[in-house]
Amino acid sequence: MWLTSIVALLACVQSPAQGLSTKQIDALVARFLAADARTADGFAEQMRLLAELESVPPLDARQEKTWREKLLKSTAKHGAVIEREAGRQWLWPAADKSADGRGLFIVGGNTTKPKGLLVGMHGGGVGSGDAGSAFDTLASVGANHDWLVVCPEVLEKTERGWTDSGSEEFVVELVERALRTWKIDRDRVYFSGHSMGGYGSWVLGAHHADLVAGLAPSAGAPTPIFDREGVARDIDWGVVPNLRNVRLRIYQSDNDPNVPPDANRIAVKKLAEARERWGGFDYEYWEVPGRAHDLPPGGMEALVAKIADARRTARPAKVVWQNSLVWKRQFYWLSWDVPTRRAIVEADLDPAKNEVRVKCDQDPRGLAVLLDDELLDLDKEVVVLLGDKVVFRGKPQRTLATLVRTALRDDAQLMFSARIPLVP
Repeated sequence: MWLTSIVALLACVQSPAQGLSTKQIDALVARFLAADARTADGFAEQMRLLAELESVPPLDARQEKTWREKLLKSTAKHGAVIEREAGRQWLWPAADKSADGRGLFIVGGNTTKPKGLLVGMHGGGVGSGDAGSAFDTLASVGANHDWLVVCPEVLEKTERGWTDSGSEEFVVELVERALRTWKIDRDRVYFSGHSMGGYGSWVLGAHHADLVAGLAPSAGAPTPIFDREGVARDIDWGVVPNLRNVRLRIYQSDNDPNVPPDANRIAVKKLAEARERWGGFDYEYWEVPGRAHDLPPGGMEALVAKIADARRTARPAKVVWQNSLVWKRQFYWLSWDVPTRRAIVEADLDPAKNEVRVKCDQDPRGLAVLLDDELLDLDKEVVVLLGDKVVFRGKPQRTLATLVRTALRDDAQLMFSARIPLVP
């Protein structure tokens, strides 16, 4: 229901009067960054604040640089962090320090000056699974590569615990806090896990592909879709298209009784089809005989080593996005306030032509392109096409509202100064 309310809000919100003072602007920015956009109320508050910030005159290149630095400094200084120490922690501690909090995770690996972040996801299912099992197999792996290792525990132990009951939001928040706490290179974030943790690596890695450099799922797969005869024919949507710009290394045993190979085999087939259609897709499927549900030969180190030198492509020339989360509103240099679920967006940058081409197989209202001078030359004419139709031709305006809307993640490479809606 709240989606309907948000659409109505976006349609009717009015711009305020001109002439905001610096103090008023700072207050609006602070309120925007403090709002939780993953809730209906938080998102509505952000949209109201952005409408006010739209009254600020367009920025020149110098002003953009000043605001960009100010926003990054503010999010780095005031953003939430975690304890800078190894061991068990709670993302949301209880008031009584002797009691359990909410959002358990374990920290290990290199906790001094880590060169990367490995998020280890545990296996389990209904009523089972704990962070300790992932930590036992991945802590030394991370240490071998000088990475910080963070192993969260699902908020609720269900069959698909990593995407149920807020666990996905928890993991993303935990990643952001860990990166901020240790000032880790944002281009070196890796997801791995065994069994249900393999499922989590696949799915959360796909949903947030713009956050990660590499994924190493072991004996886990995206949710398969079966036909009437019980044969896996497809996998759940919102996964494969998003992985075009991420390194993916998949392990599977051919006789796994817990996670039979069918799901991973069909997923790999879909990856091959996606590569043929869109190019990209750096994946490798490693299937071995007779290991049942055990770890890969050589343990998790042998699998994770295959992604260890990967770096995130934060600004790819081509983006493919199939969104499955109402609260995931930015993906690389695309923005969608109220995403049309299941829609597939294909977007290409052409710096030589100073042009962007976008295709969308469903209603694209609310979809926008995010730009700055590193992607295209904003001082020259920019052309944006939706299909074969030119929807924008001109010099994009650098705005404070766009900088603020893309500053939430404290990620300089995913901050942009111009926003061009595809449906005016």
